[in-house]
Amino acid sequence: MFGKLLLLFILVPTAELYLFINIGSKIGLGPTVAIIIVTAILGASLTKSQGQRAMAKFQATTAAGRMPAKEAIDGLMILLAGAVLITPGFLTDTLGFLLLVPPFRAIVASYAGKRLKGKIQVVTPRMPNQNTQEQKPESKLDDGNVIDV
Repeated sequence: MFGKLLLLFILVPTAELYLFINIGSKIGLGPTVAIIIVTAILGASLTKSQGQRAMAKFQATTAAGRMPAKEAIDGLMILLAGAVLITPGFLTDTLGFLLLVPPFRAIVASYAGKRLKGKIQVVTPRMPNQNTQEQKPESKLDDGNVIDV
């Protein structure tokens, strides 16, 4: 895992630098910097609106008493999109804008779900049954005395 992350942190900036140099030499420094600034502003705006929409869906699903799993995953991907969109670069901007497209997010979520299946265990708290009086186990640490300091 460490090797893959190290490779990612070496290859992505190298590819970004390569693209900056090639695109900058073709269109010039001014337009290249303008593209970086415009994509950052546009990305921040889109991320904010999509994030608000995702939060509203999350709250609506929770209020309806359903588990907001899809909404939480959407929110995480929108957060990731925002993070890569504020990072200057053509590759990261492309990935960020793609993550802001709901059908692309669905594809990524499906792929991630398949890769993580069986690796994550969901544990839900057990609620005491009201019909049977379950006794709370006594703690050996709590003798009931309170010491006020």
